Amino acid sequence: MTTDESRLSLRRLLHRLTASEAEIEAQELRRESAESGGMPAQQCTRGQVVSVAGRLRTVVYTPRTNLPTLEADLYDGSDVVTLVWLGRRHIAGIEPGRHLTARGRVAVRDDRKVIYNPYYELESPK
Repeated sequence: MTTDESRLSLRRLLHRLTASEAEIEAQELRRESAESGGMPAQQCTRGQVVSVAGRLRTVVYTPRTNLPTLEADLYDGSDVVTLVWLGRRHIAGIEPGRHLTARGRVAVRDDRKVIYNPYYELESPK
């Protein structure tokens, strides 16, 4: 092992020892997202067609008078993108803690990034 490699290993070890659990989790999610070909949610902009990958934080059924919606917050370690399925009350496999990749056009609602009726692929449970 060269001197540069050993310094880098020591630096990684020190970071893991001093970082909070949330920082370590965010770093792992960013790495997993990049490995699956997802664009960092932080870089997504309005009108852009993107593929984002991450973990579902929350899943909420929102009953509306005209149109029920299912909303899920997808976190990839950099930012949150809200996935909204219009006219749905429940989708099998869409539950908190589940990893998935979603594709669609980014919109902005209430200063939050949103993808309506995204195409999605569920990752197998770990």
